[in-house]
Amino acid sequence: MIPGFCRDCLTDAPPAGARCTACRSPRLIRHPEIDTLAIAHIDCDAFYATVEKRDDPSIADKPVIIGGGKRGVVSAACYISRTFGVRSAMPMFEAMRLCPQAVVIRPDMAKYVAVGRQVREAMRALTPLVEPLSIDEAFLDLSGTQRLHGASAAKTLAKLAIEVERDIGITVSIGLSGNKFLAKIASDLDKPRGFAVLGLAEAAAFLAPRPVSFIYGVGKAMEARLQNDGYRLISDLQRADEIDLMRRYGVEGRRLARLAHGTDVRVVDPSRETKSVSAETTFNKDIADFTALERILWALSERVSRRLKKQELAGSTINVKLKTADFRTRTRAASLSNPTQLAARIFDTGRELLKRETDGTSYRLVGIGVSALVPANEADPANLMDRRTVDAEHAVDRLRAKFGDAAVVRGLAFDKEEES
Repeated sequence: MIPGFCRDCLTDAPPAGARCTACRSPRLIRHPEIDTLAIAHIDCDAFYATVEKRDDPSIADKPVIIGGGKRGVVSAACYISRTFGVRSAMPMFEAMRLCPQAVVIRPDMAKYVAVGRQVREAMRALTPLVEPLSIDEAFLDLSGTQRLHGASAAKTLAKLAIEVERDIGITVSIGLSGNKFLAKIASDLDKPRGFAVLGLAEAAAFLAPRPVSFIYGVGKAMEARLQNDGYRLISDLQRADEIDLMRRYGVEGRRLARLAHGTDVRVVDPSRETKSVSAETTFNKDIADFTALERILWALSERVSRRLKKQELAGSTINVKLKTADFRTRTRAASLSNPTQLAARIFDTGRELLKRETDGTSYRLVGIGVSALVPANEADPANLMDRRTVDAEHAVDRLRAKFGDAAVVRGLAFDKEEES
């Protein structure tokens, strides 16, 4: 008998039959390795859109797109919207052409971050080995937790899914396997409200017919190079000699050889930290004028500064992102002598990067970010900046926290260009 259980009541699956004998649910899951695997990938289903539907039941059965403005891009699309062909990162005008009846909601990142933290805390209640990948997904390692929870890792994860849906009001999909690579693949196999198991014994056969681009990190350029060398399917990589792949592609060749067979030695790393903090906006009309772009860049710098302070972080690399009218992206970066979390320093460095790119080109998007992050206590040392400048910005932060963002406005922001 293949072991398994009911995902709704956690009762062991019957030897035969398509329904649970205890609750009559059809959501049975069976797999030969289900009781021995402990590495999971959990992904919240259509996260932003699901949160909005939770908060407004009147749109529960309607197509929902999270985004803004005809010139913006889709931040998220619910599963109903996806049936019309709407996808994340798609231009809004294209999404509305495909699904004109969709309910469009502007992103509320503060709300999504709060919900994401609730889900993360629920994960950490199961195991300290939680590696966040983004606001709505993470890897978990539940090895050795069976005695603690009185259940296999699989049942513990299924119980988590039940509790998240009941207590937080959103759904998750779970992939369970013996390593991170396979767990990530499994979580995409049964969405939404999914639970899929991809065992180590079946991994090579499962991967064989997939294109080489199915392996994470293989982009279009690498895919073209592999195909040119005769590696079109993962099965082609499986037949290749690892040493030969290393001669051709270096360390990447070894990685491809091992992942092609389903081997992934990476551990779940709970110390994985945020790599950058950024903000960007898309305009209703293309902008070429430096003064107009500068005003928008200041507002974005303040937004990034607030996020850094809230997360008690600082960074020493400033990144500016620009997208031209024909959707070409320019990214520029500069390093500071010391980390900062101050809007003024972020803006001053970003402004110089922006100025170099203001050459008559019209832009549809601008963004700024901070990377090379460190704890906040390493930021803006007194010997680097006038202490009064630091104190003044923190005083403004306190006033805004008490009276709202409009309490103190820098002159540069008064005539701010309209954004989408």
